[in-house]
Amino acid sequence: MPLISAANARLVVIDIQGRLMPAIHDAERVVANARRLTDAARMLGRPILMTEQNPDKLGGTVPELAEAGPVLAKMSFDSCAEPAFLDALVGDDDLVVCGCEAHVCVAQTVLTLLEHRRRVFVVADAIGSRAPDSKELAIRRMERHGAEMVTTEMVVFEWLRSASHPQFRDVSKLIR
Repeated sequence: MPLISAANARLVVIDIQGRLMPAIHDAERVVANARRLTDAARMLGRPILMTEQNPDKLGGTVPELAEAGPVLAKMSFDSCAEPAFLDALVGDDDLVVCGCEAHVCVAQTVLTLLEHRRRVFVVADAIGSRAPDSKELAIRRMERHGAEMVTTEMVVFEWLRSASHPQFRDVSKLIR
């Protein structure tokens, strides 16, 4: 099934950290869309897993997302190199991925998840890099290897599926 199922999805937020974000192109948009995704996931009861790359140097997760879910500290760029990360992804949930940097930690994680035969949706308007061309090349590479590219709105409305969803009014307000 090509649509993302709210009943079978997990949000993965990679390295949206305080000391990193000032260097990220269009960082405000990345953080705002990641916040929309975490809020929607929580409202719809979807699990969230977050990572922090070398938090002693790059700081913790930005305040807007700090309470969103459990955080896994890592030193590897590829989150999958941390056994606790893969342990947290038991099952066959669709993985909705956002974060930074698109061409480093996000791309390496997504490519390894695809090797593990996971269904991965990368939220293109909720990933960032220092340089826009690095982000664009990462998107093309991840897509070429099987990741689906989506937007924040696509995820939210695919999770809802219908205006008759009991939480439609509350969740759709996140997009406005």
